[in-house]
Amino acid sequence: MNKATLIQEIKAKKSFLCIGLDTDIQRLPKHLLDAEDPIFEFNKAIIEATSEFCVAYKPNIAFYESLGSKGWDSLQKTMDIIPNNIFTIADAKRGDIGNTSALYARAFFDKASSGFNFDSVTVAPYMGSDSVKPFLTYDNKWVILLALTSNEGAGDFQFIENNQQEPLYKSVLTKSQEWANDERMMYVVGATRPEFFAEIRKLSPKHFYLVPGVGAQGGSLEEVCKYGLNDEVGLLINSSRNIIYASSGLDFAEKAKVEAQKMQEEMAKILAYNKLT
Repeated sequence: MNKATLIQEIKAKKSFLCIGLDTDIQRLPKHLLDAEDPIFEFNKAIIEATSEFCVAYKPNIAFYESLGSKGWDSLQKTMDIIPNNIFTIADAKRGDIGNTSALYARAFFDKASSGFNFDSVTVAPYMGSDSVKPFLTYDNKWVILLALTSNEGAGDFQFIENNQQEPLYKSVLTKSQEWANDERMMYVVGATRPEFFAEIRKLSPKHFYLVPGVGAQGGSLEEVCKYGLNDEVGLLINSSRNIIYASSGLDFAEKAKVEAQKMQEEMAKILAYNKLT
């Protein structure tokens, strides 16, 4: 999916919601556990209930690969039922030497090889350009590069300053723009650090940000939008647990729909207020 199509979907749905399919077998409603493929049945119900309110789905690959071949089968079936107009993110956080990254790219982007045809993959930038560029060899596919994350340990490395007294996360933002433009690269920027969005937006004015941390991790949608929106919206706000685990009962899909619609309605108001619809 190219950038123009993504923006078109955002405006059509009045939403920039990404739903994380962090589907944990240990948290599934008990009535699904007797199904042949509980993970897929859960995802199917969530997608059917929420697809009208979101523009992206983000399966966290760890939840699937931890189950071995059955997990990969569940992920494949899940991908096959996601509507074509919804942006898909393989939240894999890959990043290795070039020939290995090329195989990771093939795994998530080359349907003929692996069966998967994600629109994007999250990539760790620590090993530099040759670990990222293999993902950029596929047309209309995106790299979503980790820049400033929302986890507690982010400060261990991401704020270390270089010789120009620039923190590492800023170096990631500036250097990576030599590898791809805003039509092929997004950045992960955590919602728990909204005070940094204004400066990050100056460094990458046209890029989309994938923003985890709203909801369960305490991030504020209003604060993120205040500093992070641009004239093309430029944000994909991810929500996982708040939506998919809104209920653990028979009504789990219905409750997920309620939570997704609630977020979409908040986003519609923000878009209207900023004249972005």
